[in-house]
Amino acid sequence: MAIFEDEPKKPANRHEIGKDLSLLSVSELAERIGLLREEIARLEAELNAKSATKSAAEALFNRR
Repeated sequence: MAIFEDEPKKPANRHEIGKDLSLLSVSELAERIGLLREEIARLEAELNAKSATKSAAEALFNRR
């Protein structure tokens, strides 16, 4: 709980790698799977963007 009303609240940790899952309900597990899939898609998009940038730089500097 925040001491003052204007303090930002810390977001709840939605998923922790290695955490005991036995206490979670089916709907909580499904929600976490959805969140992790979204995060994987975000990571893959960033990886693709960085790979494209790297390829473009390599193509530029390898021209002779």
